[in-house]
Amino acid sequence: MHYLTEASYAGGYKLRLMFEDGTVRIVDLAGHLNGPIFQPLKDLSFFKRFELNQDIDTVVWSNGADFSPDFLFEIGKIIGEQAAGADAVTRAAQP
Repeated sequence: MHYLTEASYAGGYKLRLMFEDGTVRIVDLAGHLNGPIFQPLKDLSFFKRFELNQDIDTVVWSNGADFSPDFLFEIGKIIGEQAAGADAVTRAAQP
């Protein structure tokens, strides 16, 4: 089972997520905002107001929407790995 350790906005409906294994993945949720609970997330200003909930180890929104960290891990595209602490992750994520 995976869990998130960091999350940041990456443009559009994308999030930059760091997982417990040190991998950093970009997750595009544009095609996954189906159903009533996810309808408010289609408004980008609302989508951007997510939080990392450390009790359930994933991103959440104020309306109760969330995604399983295992699902996020599965659909995410790897962009880096933690090599030598947080600075390495930051450098790996920059273009």
